[in-house]
Amino acid sequence: MFIEMIWYYKMTSKINTKEIAAKARDSKAIMASLSESEKNKVLDGFKANILLNKTKILEANQIDLLNAKQKELSQAFIDRLKLNTERVQAMADSISEIINLPDPVGQVSSEWERPNGLKIKRVQTPIGVIAIIYESRPNVTVDASALSFKSGNPCILRCGADSINSCNEIFRSIEQSIEDIGLPKSCIQFINNSDRQLVKEILSLSEYIDVVIPRGGKDLVSLIEAESRIPTFSHLEGIVHIFVDKDADPVKAFDVILNSKIRRVGICGAVECLLIDESFFKNNDLAFISSLMEKGVEVRGDKHISSRFNTVLASDEDWGKEYLDNIIACRVVEGLDDAIHHIDKFGSAHTDCIISENDKAVESFFGRLDSAILLHNASTQFADGGEFGLGAEIGISTGKLHARGPIGLNQLTTFQYHVIGKGNTRA
Repeated sequence: MFIEMIWYYKMTSKINTKEIAAKARDSKAIMASLSESEKNKVLDGFKANILLNKTKILEANQIDLLNAKQKELSQAFIDRLKLNTERVQAMADSISEIINLPDPVGQVSSEWERPNGLKIKRVQTPIGVIAIIYESRPNVTVDASALSFKSGNPCILRCGADSINSCNEIFRSIEQSIEDIGLPKSCIQFINNSDRQLVKEILSLSEYIDVVIPRGGKDLVSLIEAESRIPTFSHLEGIVHIFVDKDADPVKAFDVILNSKIRRVGICGAVECLLIDESFFKNNDLAFISSLMEKGVEVRGDKHISSRFNTVLASDEDWGKEYLDNIIACRVVEGLDDAIHHIDKFGSAHTDCIISENDKAVESFFGRLDSAILLHNASTQFADGGEFGLGAEIGISTGKLHARGPIGLNQLTTFQYHVIGKGNTRA
């Protein structure tokens, strides 16, 4: 009862979003002027505090897990929410990766000299104030804070109700490291209230906030896209497909499909739909389907799959569905063209994969699909900034402007043109 009372008090505390955003804007100049060594010193403190406060973080996470279980949320959702010693260490390790990445701010991406003597440079700069609105994954607090700070951007963090205790405790660690170096708290701020009305307020503050990054379910992203007056890096649903081509290697297909689904079913890179070439279907035993079923995955197949494996018969709603659970849709297609047509119709432009030994089929798959990430003979669970060598990432952008794919350190910068003259005048 005592915990519930504290929870209620925090959730009903008055939050002034305009004041928070204004403070963030006022800290832009300070953030932009920090040296790489100063940024890394703060991040090193953040890492140390995460490990030092591990017990408190795990205790807070237990409250969130208990609430989730009382709400009877899915096991996949609980897995995304859950922290343990290994996952806290992984969060600390992600900070180390960001520390080791070169600071993008001030980097000259290109330079040239004009015939009139003007020297022009394109220089990377921070975007500005970033609002990151996310839901159930506590590690986003770490990744978002560290990436925003290293790229010189003040940020405002707002998590969902299901992870609020965990995220708030994690935030204390970054807040302490900022205070220790004498920087204003407004460099990184955390809204300790999950009222969705606050999201609408944030989305109206275009005079203070430069970019919004949503990280969550379809309802959250749809709300932000509908309400925002601020540019958005959209992380849409991970309706991930694997197409098993007629020339696929059955062993590679087995390994890639099993890993793509069951390694972690609740992440955005988990495969949600298998498309199997009809020739491959006729000539192979499809051991990956049998194995998925043996491992507790519910296969929802079309009439061909269902009759052969006695699976649940897929409905129209199963195509284009992000399950984030031990469920997968499966359909036999009439070759590459049919597979591409299906993905175009039901996909989310997030991540899609082809399993094939036919180079021309792979070239066509890559050339004709518009997804942010395309893979060949590799697990879709590699759809992750860390796995790309980009360090931690805030999400996978499915948009096409500015940032696409993993939103890492470099994607949180923009650029300026620096023009150097010698008293040049224009005729």
